[in-house]
Amino acid sequence: MNHLLDHLKNKGWVWQGDFSRPLADKRTAGENELLSHLPGGLAAYDLVEIHSPIGIGELRFLLPRLEVNSSDRRLQVWIAPPHKPNAECLHQAGLELSQLWVIRPAAARDALWTAEQCLKSGACHSVLLWHGELNVAQVKRLQQACQQGRAQLFLLHGEKPQSQSLPVSLSLRLQPHDRGLQVTINKCRGSWPPAPFTLEMHKRWPRLCLPRCQETRNVIPFPRAQAS
Repeated sequence: MNHLLDHLKNKGWVWQGDFSRPLADKRTAGENELLSHLPGGLAAYDLVEIHSPIGIGELRFLLPRLEVNSSDRRLQVWIAPPHKPNAECLHQAGLELSQLWVIRPAAARDALWTAEQCLKSGACHSVLLWHGELNVAQVKRLQQACQQGRAQLFLLHGEKPQSQSLPVSLSLRLQPHDRGLQVTINKCRGSWPPAPFTLEMHKRWPRLCLPRCQETRNVIPFPRAQAS
């Protein structure tokens, strides 16, 4: 019987829940504001789905959590990132570059396999996976791998919504805001999603966020077209 269950789980046809404890809930100053809107913060969820335009601050949103996770000295793996990571920025954020691996698989199927192996190996505290649309069976395999290896998976999508709801622990959408990011929680395990909120980043990265008044002063109007 056990052999049959193992075979079905390996095929992705059966998913087994797990009540294992998540990663240690340590916190940094960068997470305090998020905690006021989302109880437990990102530490309470092992599989986090993020819908976001590329380059609006989605990595800065994750940096405080990644900094905390890295304290256990395991690896952090980025799989198929759309751009080359800024090593200087990551180092200044407190991440140990020797513990950061960047993997660029040749195909989307290889990226999924790589993520699953990294998660369940026990050698990684966090995996960031940039990927298109996934199905329910694939996400359940990744969820099981997170629990097996006591790791967090951050699944980053573009703006296009999924055609079906996925069994993730936390699903959120990020949009740009002049003071940081506008956050909409689509789904969070164990509670109702909070109302959309603004996550201000000007305290940690003041040069990236402008007050509305200054932003308005810097707008240069286009000249009106002359009638011919």
